[in-house]
Amino acid sequence: MRLSDTIEQFIKEMMQQDQQAEIDLKRNELAEYFHCAPSQINYVLSTRFTPDHGYMTSSQRGGGGYIRIVRIVRSGNEQLRYLLNERIGEAITPAEVQVLCNQLAERRVISVHDAQLMAAAVSPAALSAPVPEAIKNVLRARILRSMLLCVVQQRAKEGEKEAGQDEV
Repeated sequence: MRLSDTIEQFIKEMMQQDQQAEIDLKRNELAEYFHCAPSQINYVLSTRFTPDHGYMTSSQRGGGGYIRIVRIVRSGNEQLRYLLNERIGEAITPAEVQVLCNQLAERRVISVHDAQLMAAAVSPAALSAPVPEAIKNVLRARILRSMLLCVVQQRAKEGEKEAGQDEV
């Protein structure tokens, strides 16, 4: 496991243990703990704790400075709406798809199995055709959006069934 993966996992476990949506960390203390440069901590924060990953970060500089990581709490349906309406856009790269699918599975919006299927369906191997990458990215976005719409529709049907059972 790479150091950046280890640091990411450590921070996520801290948030889970404390059952907090927000955590304050000291960059230098983390760097000392992992025997790395503070820039490595910055790298992890800027690439793994972004709004697309479901986090916001802020920092306070100075003697008592800290880094605050806040988990953006959205219900599964809110997250799906955000992805469909704002995040996916007209085109999406394979790396962005992987991040989104991992995030959805991590938050239990979809199963790990479904995340793997979605990522595979729009992978470079699946879309290996002699067309420009820009066109593949447009197709990838449309396919992913269609799959997520299917998930939303399935959830709506399940919700109707549950509501109907409550009335009986």
